[in-house]
Amino acid sequence: MPSADIADADAADTAPTTGAARSATGPGPGAPRPAARREDIPGWFFRLDQEAFGHLLTTQSAAGTTGDILELGSYLGRSAVLLGDHLRPGERLTVCDLFDSEAGDTDNAAEMTMSYRASLTRSGFEANYLAFHPELPTIVQAPTSVLADGRVPDDSCRFVHIDASHLYEHVAGDIEVARRALSGNGLVVLDDYRSEHTPGVSAAVWQAVFTGGLRPVLLTPMKFYGTWGDPGPVRRALLARDWRAEGFTVDEDTIAGSSVLRLNNAVRPAARRSGVRRLLLDLLPPVATRSVRRALGALRTWRRPGA
Repeated sequence: MPSADIADADAADTAPTTGAARSATGPGPGAPRPAARREDIPGWFFRLDQEAFGHLLTTQSAAGTTGDILELGSYLGRSAVLLGDHLRPGERLTVCDLFDSEAGDTDNAAEMTMSYRASLTRSGFEANYLAFHPELPTIVQAPTSVLADGRVPDDSCRFVHIDASHLYEHVAGDIEVARRALSGNGLVVLDDYRSEHTPGVSAAVWQAVFTGGLRPVLLTPMKFYGTWGDPGPVRRALLARDWRAEGFTVDEDTIAGSSVLRLNNAVRPAARRSGVRRLLLDLLPPVATRSVRRALGALRTWRRPGA
């Protein structure tokens, strides 16, 4: 599907008209070098959620569910590349990010400067996305709040990923954009819903659950998955896969009357230590423990054949 380039009026000075041609043909001279492998794209989108995204999107397609995909906050494209894998004919992926534009308010600018201002560029995103897909998605280079103007039609999306600002007011607005954009049993996924440094995300997410009709379906260490539709089909789709056989744990809770699954990485048991060594390391103070470790290491070296 052809790419589209949407530059909001608030960000027009950072999205020149030459960007449209560059988007259609690939990065121009001097552009960042694209990642050679997907795992080389910088970001915080890890295997557990990659598997969950892929499974849920594939299940939607297999069930005949159609609709666009929307991502609010894309950084350098690690999750967007996976979302692009699951587009079906006639569907569109839209990503909205400030990239290297200026933030519209002081708090958001401070958050960007602290977290990723030095590394976040639109050219970097484009280079990475085009390394794995022939055409760019629709790009809105602006604060995610501009999407409240209706440019994403109501009931047009089947999947929305929110990973933009961590400020409560912004996240609450992004959730409302997702609610309007999603159709039927469409899914919204929110990042950083439980991190100690992102209380604004937590507040907005649980407010949407307890007062806004959002029904939780799946929780991972990093992301919250929910729907304003019927959570039953999503839950059945998740339980149809043998996650435990793939090295994950699956647990179940009830929140606000809805059954919610918890998916995590299985923890491998630590290697057993000898009884004497374990007792020494458990009972001695840290300074003495370091001395014992050095002595045991030296002893192993002395005993090693050929040492």
